[in-house]
Amino acid sequence: MIIIGEKINGTIPSVKKAIEERDEGFIRNLALKQAEAGAHYLDVCASTAPEHEVETLIWLMNIVQDAVDTPLCIDSPNAKTIEKVFQNAKRPGLINSVSEEGDKCEIIFPMIKGTDWQVIALTCDNRGIPSDVQTRVDITKIMVEKAQKYDITPDRIHVDPLVMALSADNNSLMNFVETLQTVKKLYPTIKVTSGLSNISFGMPLRKIVNQHFLTIAVYAGMDSAIMDPLNRDMNTTLVTAEALLGRDKFCRKFSNAYRKNTIGPVKTA
Repeated sequence: MIIIGEKINGTIPSVKKAIEERDEGFIRNLALKQAEAGAHYLDVCASTAPEHEVETLIWLMNIVQDAVDTPLCIDSPNAKTIEKVFQNAKRPGLINSVSEEGDKCEIIFPMIKGTDWQVIALTCDNRGIPSDVQTRVDITKIMVEKAQKYDITPDRIHVDPLVMALSADNNSLMNFVETLQTVKKLYPTIKVTSGLSNISFGMPLRKIVNQHFLTIAVYAGMDSAIMDPLNRDMNTTLVTAEALLGRDKFCRKFSNAYRKNTIGPVKTA
C-alpha cells in the first residue's frame, strides 16, 4: 500500500497556526515523523486565502524538502496554483489533483508530460460528484484518454472514486468498490486511491468506521491511501489486512511493526 501522509494541511488547526506564525520547526517535525512512519509521499496543502496560497505552498515545500527525501504530494484545488509552484519541487512526486472540473486536465497533464510525476484524478466534473458508478467510470475514461495524449500512462494515475459519507448514502462503500473494480478491469495498471475519513462524516465512532473501510478497500484492490501514518489504529488495520491477504511474506512487516511498537495498543505502566 502506498501511503500519502496527510498531516501537513492547513485545514488542521495546529498546522494552520504554524502557517500563520511561520513556525518552520513544527512543519519540519511533522515531515520527519511521517517519513519515519513510512509515508511514501507527503501531502502539502496550504488551505489559505487564494492570494497567499502560492507563497505558502512554496514555503511548506521548501521546509519539507529540506527535512526529508520523501517525495511531495502537491495539493491544491487550483490547477494554476500547482502550475506556479511545480518548479520548486526537487524530485518527481504526486499532483493532487486533476478532475473534469474546468480546465484542470489541460493545465496539469502538459505540465507533467515527459516526467516521472504521478497524479491523483478525482471522478467529478462541472456537475459535481456523481452519485452513480457509471458516471464515475465515464469521467475516468475521459481523463485517461486526455492523459494518453500527453504520453501519461494509466500506471501514473491514482483514480479517486470520491467515497461519499455513509450517513448520507448507504451504498457509499459498495459504489466505491464497484467503481474501483470496474476501472481496474478497464485499465489493469491504474492505481486507485482514497481519503479515509469522508466515509464516516456525521457518524459516531468515526475511527472504527474508517478502519473497516480501509480493510475492505485494501481487499477490493485499493493501491494508495491519503491517511495519517502516525495513527497507530490505522497502521494496525493496514498491516493486519495486508498480512491476512497474503501480501506480507511470513508476516514480516506485521512482526516488525509490532516489535517497533508502532501498531497495537499503547503500552502503559
